[in-house]
Amino acid sequence: MPDPEQPVDEFSVESIYAEMLARAPESDMRPRLEPMQRAMDVLGEPQRTAPVIHVGGTNGKTSTARMIEAGLLAHDLRVGRYSSPHMGKVTERIAIDGKPVTDETFVRIWDEIRPHIGFVDQELVEQGETPLTLFELLTVLAFAIFADEPVDVMVIEVGLGGSWDATNVADAAVQVIGPISLDHTAMLGETVEEIAEEKAGIIKSGGFLISAAQERDAADVLLEAAQTAGVPFRFEGVEFGVESRLPGVGGQQVTVQGLAGRYPDLMLPLLGAHQAENFALAVAALEAFLGGGERELALENLRTACEHVTSPGRLETLRSAPAIIVDAAHNPAGIEASAQALKESFGVTGLVLVVGILQDKDARAMLRELFEQYSELASAVCFTASTSPRAIPAADLAELALDAGFQEGDIHSTERLDEAISWAVARTDEDGATETGGILVTGSITVVGEARALFGAVDTGIPDADAVEGEL
Repeated sequence: MPDPEQPVDEFSVESIYAEMLARAPESDMRPRLEPMQRAMDVLGEPQRTAPVIHVGGTNGKTSTARMIEAGLLAHDLRVGRYSSPHMGKVTERIAIDGKPVTDETFVRIWDEIRPHIGFVDQELVEQGETPLTLFELLTVLAFAIFADEPVDVMVIEVGLGGSWDATNVADAAVQVIGPISLDHTAMLGETVEEIAEEKAGIIKSGGFLISAAQERDAADVLLEAAQTAGVPFRFEGVEFGVESRLPGVGGQQVTVQGLAGRYPDLMLPLLGAHQAENFALAVAALEAFLGGGERELALENLRTACEHVTSPGRLETLRSAPAIIVDAAHNPAGIEASAQALKESFGVTGLVLVVGILQDKDARAMLRELFEQYSELASAVCFTASTSPRAIPAADLAELALDAGFQEGDIHSTERLDEAISWAVARTDEDGATETGGILVTGSITVVGEARALFGAVDTGIPDADAVEGEL
């Protein structure tokens, strides 16, 4: 529990995050909501200080949240965005107007709320409960920061599931649910239908449901939840969607049919059909929030939003010759989507994979999908591990890869990510593909985040308008 006697000048972002981590690892997310509700009560309900757009689903949550954020900023609204996990620094999770919250604000608001956190923790201990977890603490801090700024609207990404996720203390004006697939099955359920039931928990009276195209079982669950809550609902592929797209260098030209308008020839600086679909989802969410789904957005505002959209770690190129690409796909559906985008958008003739996976993922299914997608394009794979305590040892992944179809002679393993990347570069040189080959680092957000750090990539948020104009 935080020590209320510790003076603020002894705190830093790093020390605060270390204290939070000391309570429980990142993966320790409890199926409970009462402690969060208590914390909100003690703090004066900061989650109600601005309307909320709540973003759930299995894949694409962060990209969709960032697209919605860019659209709101293009409409001159002050925006607070909360997303997870971070790739470099914990302040990336809490963004104000598209940029990570400042260290000063992070530390100051923590110092203001820590006596209240201590009070809630003490109550939990007396009840035989675990004190607030890392994710709960960060969620409390995010709401407190957004209330302090204050912001006009909050874009809140679900951490895990929906019903009991810490973010679900908010009652959203718009609930956005991206594609639902199998992930975190030990906690959320073993079928798409069971997972959809958990994710549907964010659908509440007074909201407006915007859903990606879903498998039939998932769609039925979301439809029933929306009808029970009495909220309007719109599904991709029925009321809105991608009308056309044309892949290009560094992105794609997209035409979207929204709920209230048609938006042609928008230049989206992200790759892949899945990102175009995420963008259509974001456009529909903006229409629902800004005009109840009945008022067309200004095309020029969407063009401005597209100029500012970024999604670090999603088919991001860190260097060239050979190309080193990172992608945070961390389940089979994500791997399939990013693989199709990579094949479509990158002119690599040979690929070396660098793969690290966390223990709470279905590594066997992910490796089977990696082999299916890349067996003809990849000449070798190096298994590695991030520094996360949840990382599967590289040697264990190498053994599992044999069952997935990879050949022993094409497999290498090392626990150190820097050594894995060096080996991949050397292997590309051996293949004579320095100019035309590529290296893909994938399998978990943690391994991608650490790869980005090795190359000095930093998430500075949405670029300033002057910087964007200078690049065009």
